[in-house]
Amino acid sequence: MAGVLQPVNFSEFKSDVPILNGENYKVWKESILLQLGCMDIDYAIRKDEPPAPTDMSIAIEIALYEQWERSNHLSVMLIRTKVSPNIRGSVTQHSNAKALLEAIDAQFETSEKAHAMTLIMKFSSLKLTSVRGVREHIMKMRDIAAQLKNPEVEISESFLVYYILNTLPQ
Repeated sequence: MAGVLQPVNFSEFKSDVPILNGENYKVWKESILLQLGCMDIDYAIRKDEPPAPTDMSIAIEIALYEQWERSNHLSVMLIRTKVSPNIRGSVTQHSNAKALLEAIDAQFETSEKAHAMTLIMKFSSLKLTSVRGVREHIMKMRDIAAQLKNPEVEISESFLVYYILNTLPQ
């Protein structure tokens, strides 16, 4: 029967998914989705839960539900093992893989925005005030601008140059 999950030998898979620790969310998300796809257990993430079979269900409906249920169960187990315990406690528990990923997304979407605001405040308040040197000041400003690219705040190179020059003493 085409499309039905076959038994997966999990010993064949080397998991390169890092443990989600709060600092590596984007890499973790890409890795977990790739791992689930490679293991061919991402069906529950790609498809909504089908109706539970009844006495009137035909074989294909039962098979699709069983495929979704197995995919969901294995996906939830793998996701939970790749989340550090301190983060696992702050994310509401779900028995649905798609809902679990959405809860994790929501948790890190707000923290990404808070981190970006902290970096912007640090960037905008940084002035050359010590004797550590102009070069070090410029490197620190460029480092903050590079970190802002992760939360998708883009600072153009020309703006960065003019802004850094403006932070130097007259």
